[in-house]
Amino acid sequence: MLSTHDGTVPGSGWLGGDAGVSAGPAAPRLFCFAHAGGGASAYRPWRLSLAPDVDVRPVVLPGRESRIRELPYRRVEQIIDPLCEALEPYLDRPYAVFGHSLGSILAYEVARRFTGLAGREPGLLIVSGRRAARLPARRRPYSTLSDDEFLGAVGALGGTPSELLEEGQLLRLILPTLRADFELNETYRVLPGPRLRCPVAAYMGTADPEVDRAGLLAWGEETAGEFTMRVFAGGHFYLKDDADGVRSALRQDLARVMRSEFTR
Repeated sequence: MLSTHDGTVPGSGWLGGDAGVSAGPAAPRLFCFAHAGGGASAYRPWRLSLAPDVDVRPVVLPGRESRIRELPYRRVEQIIDPLCEALEPYLDRPYAVFGHSLGSILAYEVARRFTGLAGREPGLLIVSGRRAARLPARRRPYSTLSDDEFLGAVGALGGTPSELLEEGQLLRLILPTLRADFELNETYRVLPGPRLRCPVAAYMGTADPEVDRAGLLAWGEETAGEFTMRVFAGGHFYLKDDADGVRSALRQDLARVMRSEFTR
């Protein structure tokens, strides 16, 4: 039976990782939020390749991976309180927040929640593959489409393996979470809260149909801090298309903002 959002899940359940992968005691943390339907596995290569200099902590939302039996959230305003409560014990060292696509708005709202709190502010927010939070959507909602239309639209983005979309039993298991994630993204409106003070870096792929340069540049209006933009080769999932370039950029941005030294 699926559990409800009653706060019974331990805070540590929100964070994924790999056994045997550790970071140094002075390494900054990088909390990572995945695209719709994604989880900790999306950032496993980062956790392996950036250790021990960066403590990569992928966030696992209800409805996927180790939390597959939990109900997924459908509204950002419902998820932000339990999410931030779970992350707060891990803000005991300098940290940054990264989000790709859907993950960008969650990363953004987490960064805003901790803005102005002594010893809790992020050192950097990195948003990726999504128009700025206050801009209206450019495409029709996917979450209201029929199953066939929905899966076709999701498959066209390139982030879901074709073999997964063709595996009926597994597809039935993940479809509710995938729909809920798209609904969460499509119904999102910026929550009440402060303007960011930390630097913001915005990433995108050259051929991403979900965001253009103007939409990415608008993220700069969300902070009183420094804003930078990086463009990588690839589409909406350029994180895989240009994996080496992305990891190099992460090291540079984290080193500059967190004042830490990273080795390749």
